[in-house]
Amino acid sequence: MSIGNVFLIASSAMTAQSQRLNVVASNLANVDSAASSTGGPYKAKQVVFSAQPVSGDKSSIGVRVARVLDDPRPPRLQFNPNHPLADARGYVTLPNVDAVEEMVNMISASRAYQTNADVMNAAKTMAARTISLLQG
Repeated sequence: MSIGNVFLIASSAMTAQSQRLNVVASNLANVDSAASSTGGPYKAKQVVFSAQPVSGDKSSIGVRVARVLDDPRPPRLQFNPNHPLADARGYVTLPNVDAVEEMVNMISASRAYQTNADVMNAAKTMAARTISLLQG
């Protein structure tokens, strides 16, 4: 594997984690949205990753976001008979977003992003030292 592939692999992971962070931010922003553009409550989104070869080299595997799916869990019901969107029983249908789970996802994605940035910095340092050894 060449040093260039290290940068391609790490950057693919950083791009995927960045997309994951965007999905988490969207989920957290809609944690209490009783109505969405579709009329019902917002549905939490989940990111699905898949492996992909980088630069045509089948021995070097990066990552990409394969798709973003709606979370299949049912919506939350909250008793609030005074809410304008409450049903006949007094329940408001809220998104199936678990704020604690989303915070864990956010921390995990942030750490994965930072780890890949560290990998790129380490590879850059090693390449610079190799060049200086070859010049010396």
